[in-house]
Amino acid sequence: MTTRSMLQYCIVLAASLVGLILIDGARAGEIVFEEGIEYSNPDGQHLQLNVARPKDAHAVAPAVLCIHGGGFRAGNRDRWNKLCQQLAERGYVAATVTYRLAPKYQFPAAVHDVKAAVRWLRANASKYGIDPTRIGVVGDSAGGHLAQFLGVTAGVAPFEGSGGNAEQSSAVTCVVNYYGPSDFTKSYGKSVDAGEVLPLFLGGDLEHARRRHIEASPLYWVTPLASPTLLLHGTKDPYVGFEQATWIHDRLKAAEVEVQLLELKDAGHGFKGPDAERAEAAMFEFFDKHLKKPA
Repeated sequence: MTTRSMLQYCIVLAASLVGLILIDGARAGEIVFEEGIEYSNPDGQHLQLNVARPKDAHAVAPAVLCIHGGGFRAGNRDRWNKLCQQLAERGYVAATVTYRLAPKYQFPAAVHDVKAAVRWLRANASKYGIDPTRIGVVGDSAGGHLAQFLGVTAGVAPFEGSGGNAEQSSAVTCVVNYYGPSDFTKSYGKSVDAGEVLPLFLGGDLEHARRRHIEASPLYWVTPLASPTLLLHGTKDPYVGFEQATWIHDRLKAAEVEVQLLELKDAGHGFKGPDAERAEAAMFEFFDKHLKKPA
């Protein structure tokens, strides 16, 4: 090999290696990933989100808000970074969000926060290349509950809070709910930790705070205006019983809202292996159907 050809080979190899540099699993140059963007500041909490978006988008893109779980008292937005980057690679603008946690902040603080995050996406649509008419949401467990709550309470004033961008809507186009509870009044005795978690989130157990259990349950807010929903739930979930998914499914269907339930036989809370792959594939297909414009 001549000196010149060797030099050309090295240049090509270097370029290839640069193209394969990974940022948390996403190829550099394909997406832009920004961390720690403040979207709301209730009670001096400086709530932040991370955003992943296509680098060279030639048109506005649909957006997806990702909401972490953790029993309303724990969890971190960074756990959804990988999914946000996967969504960005598929042509979405995706954000993963921090929200206020119990017991210091009880219901509806977390609802106020995720609604503020949706409004922030719309308010910043031009900056991030977002189509404000196409915003979906996904969450798991407690995050699934919050995602579902967004889908059934668009325009319900008491849940909007004062997190900024009040001129924007907090409505979402569609919902993907990974094993989120739908009726807190029936969680006790069916969940291994409901007796510990729910009083922290709702300010008391069912006997002492029954009304708040009802108000915080997505099941009781379903109307024909609810967002199309995909439910992903394992039949042997010890934390959020599978029946929680069937209840919200049946209520949405009765209201003539588009709803799908992917029943993962014998799966528990938090999917692994083939179950995780099936759920992820269903999620991507659902978002593509409802958020991407026909070619």
